[in-house]
Amino acid sequence: MNKYGPKAQETVHKTMEQFKEGKLKSGSGQKVTDRDQAVAIGLSEARKKGYKAPKE
Repeated sequence: MNKYGPKAQETVHKTMEQFKEGKLKSGSGQKVTDRDQAVAIGLSEARKKGYKAPKE
């Protein structure tokens, strides 16, 4: 069984694109510089939208 649904993967992919372009900001408004943090932000957004993603 998959851990992530296709919509969750799409959300993380879009977040990673923003990270690579240098446009991704954290909750405090600072630029995200860590890849793991970017993935965590993408998964968090997917959870908020109700997509299939593992719990924190």
